[in-house]
Amino acid sequence: MIRRVVLGAAFAAAIVSAVMSLFVVATGPARADDVAGTWLRETGLSKVKFGPCGGGAICGHLVWIKPGTETPAKLGQRLFFDMKATGPNAWSGSYSNPDDGKTYAAKMSLSGGTLTTEGCAMGGMICRSSTWTRAN
Repeated sequence: MIRRVVLGAAFAAAIVSAVMSLFVVATGPARADDVAGTWLRETGLSKVKFGPCGGGAICGHLVWIKPGTETPAKLGQRLFFDMKATGPNAWSGSYSNPDDGKTYAAKMSLSGGTLTTEGCAMGGMICRSSTWTRAN
């Protein structure tokens, strides 16, 4: 009889531990790969899909342009590349601007459901940022 209680208690402890582990995984802090997916630019004129592109980097490709928008950008064009983690939910790499054909130093950060990207020229003296919301 005592043996059953001990086995029962051990089994119950294992079940509680497993359930708690699942709870921690489900509610744990945001992971860096949470940036993966499709994001709508604050202007509502375009969407970029971010995802892994090798070597631990994140890349972003243009997947939608609002009909009627005048732009030299092309669907499938890689806009963000070599974006590597610099801290929790933060990356730096490069941004290819389809409007002027130039590549700029870029940073991006994720906070909740908002992604902020920033491209800089002249060693960071001139910067422009955009805000994105998850579209998927």
